[in-house]
Amino acid sequence: MDEKTLCITLGDPCGLGPELVVRYFADPREGKYLLIGPVAALERELERAGSPSFFTKINDPDELDGLPGGVYIFEPPELSRLGFPAGCQTVEGGLAAGVSLEKAVELLRNGTVHGLTTCPLNKAMLQQAGFEFPGHTEFLAERLGVGREGVCMHLCGENEDGSNALRVSLVTTHPPLSEVPRLVTRERIRHCLNLTADFLKRLDKSGTIGVCGLNPHAGESGRIGHEDQDTVEPAVVEARRAGIDCEGPIPADTLFHFAAAGRHHAVLAMYHDQGLAPLKLLHFGKAVNVTLGLPYPRTSPDHGTGYDLCGTGTACVHSFAKAVELAQKMMA
Repeated sequence: MDEKTLCITLGDPCGLGPELVVRYFADPREGKYLLIGPVAALERELERAGSPSFFTKINDPDELDGLPGGVYIFEPPELSRLGFPAGCQTVEGGLAAGVSLEKAVELLRNGTVHGLTTCPLNKAMLQQAGFEFPGHTEFLAERLGVGREGVCMHLCGENEDGSNALRVSLVTTHPPLSEVPRLVTRERIRHCLNLTADFLKRLDKSGTIGVCGLNPHAGESGRIGHEDQDTVEPAVVEARRAGIDCEGPIPADTLFHFAAAGRHHAVLAMYHDQGLAPLKLLHFGKAVNVTLGLPYPRTSPDHGTGYDLCGTGTACVHSFAKAVELAQKMMA
């Protein structure tokens, strides 16, 4: 059997994606990779860095079959005549991100590639280019046939000594805050707990999952909202009966303190900023985003397009590197 191939989409080529790829592959890497995106964006960054080319262009991803390990790039034809100025927010950048993702999905489905790492995109530009999705997570969930309710967004932190730190799953991803209470259901909480527990086992990190309350103080026995008593707590009880090691609802301001100290191996947060604000406070630029529930491994760095950092040489490649490494581990 041929070596498994990791697909890497360049995301918005006007953002940091091409730079991160060029800097990561400046050192020789073992494995087989397929980059998808505009070749000119990579050549721009190679010239800026004064680095030699590290990739081989292919005209059809089917050419990968039988090729040895190395870095290959496929440029979707509709991108070849477009311009992608570094550091600029453009609809063309959103189009490139969406078209590249569409091709990656096709290649995952037909078995040409076996996992996916995505460079950052601009959600607004993606939508202006005609792709009506809030972001990568929802795009991939629908295109890969799982549906938005089938996946769970999870971020893995890391400490400077290399040990694992905060791991956070989200019950909801990118809805307006006003819609969160109705989206937090028993079924959704249980599904996210199942996916998180399975992921921890896969990485030999099994342990207690702490579940955040939705309301301040986890509702204070119904005095500050009824959702924690009526929805979160019953879901946790049902999950424990099914064999999942979890506890909650726990006030978020308390839970993250103990999770960072190692008492909980992961946290299930009810909404985006509840979970990702503390994680990024501790691990910004060092965490990896994983989409749980997809039929294929998918990871990404924990940051956005970083237009303001393009060309400055100050962007950190660590999160992208860890995203690639985790995807490879999940493909094994």
